[in-house]
Amino acid sequence: MVQIGYTMMTEQAGPRDLVDHVVRAEETGFDFSVTSDHYAPWLESQGHAPYAWSVLGAAAQATSRIPLMTYVTCPTVRYHPAVVAQKAATMQLLSGGRFRLGLGAGENLNEHVVGHGWPGKTTRHEMFTEALEIIRALFEGGTVSYHGNHFDVDSAKLWDLPDQAPPIGVAVSGERSCEIAGRLGDLVIATEPKGELISSFEQHGGQGKPRVGQLPICYDPDRDAAVRRAHDQFRWFAGGWKVNSELPDPAGFAGATQFVRPEDVAETIPCGDNVDDFVEAVRPYAEAGFTEVAVVQVGGDHQREFFDWAEKKLLPALREL
Repeated sequence: MVQIGYTMMTEQAGPRDLVDHVVRAEETGFDFSVTSDHYAPWLESQGHAPYAWSVLGAAAQATSRIPLMTYVTCPTVRYHPAVVAQKAATMQLLSGGRFRLGLGAGENLNEHVVGHGWPGKTTRHEMFTEALEIIRALFEGGTVSYHGNHFDVDSAKLWDLPDQAPPIGVAVSGERSCEIAGRLGDLVIATEPKGELISSFEQHGGQGKPRVGQLPICYDPDRDAAVRRAHDQFRWFAGGWKVNSELPDPAGFAGATQFVRPEDVAETIPCGDNVDDFVEAVRPYAEAGFTEVAVVQVGGDHQREFFDWAEKKLLPALREL
């Protein structure tokens, strides 16, 4: 059975609301939760971007059962990998072992803010591999010194280290990232239900490891309202990650999606309240071999009614997959 998760979308709600949402997700019966980690929203209409790690710390104290996970953190430009390892170890302790560290090669949108520029794809993969090696070494304990082509670590040690290190998830979109995930990850992360990503991950050492996907949805009893909201806040999704990773700010995403129509968005994001439509949107992930799928309910102000509907209709239907 595919596990169903809930996404704390930091781009569409403030920090206190996000914590309230994950508490409600736990009460509703979601199997796990994930949290985006952005410095800016994709579109101005989303309107938020609180610091994800503060939200996660509060969520760890406000909940008792639901697993927590970054989806995803970039450990190369805005954050140094040694600091990411410290954050993750602390989160694992605060949550009582419920935390997983989801990592990815990042987006220009969030990483350019520290003024170091945005490297090309090949360089990003090199930096990401070094970052994973550093984080894994620190999770193993002891003092770590590391001198790579992109990162240096000088006698670093995690002084508060959990008995069990946080599992590391690696986001993938192609062959190179699948190779990195299979070799250095404990689980794989993807936003598209592509069986070839899972196959490649397994070929590179990912056999038997969890496979986590994510899917935006837009519940509303008024389907037209749901379509309008999905278009207003989530039309950026149509660009795909090869484009999205390069755009620098919300204005860039607005320009890149200016010709995306509401009906275009509705073709890729299930909208309305017909539970069968949502089940059919999740099904390709199950068929591709994903073991977990986190849903994103589009619209920060439309979570309360979503939880009521999810508890009564959506989750029971998805349990049948």
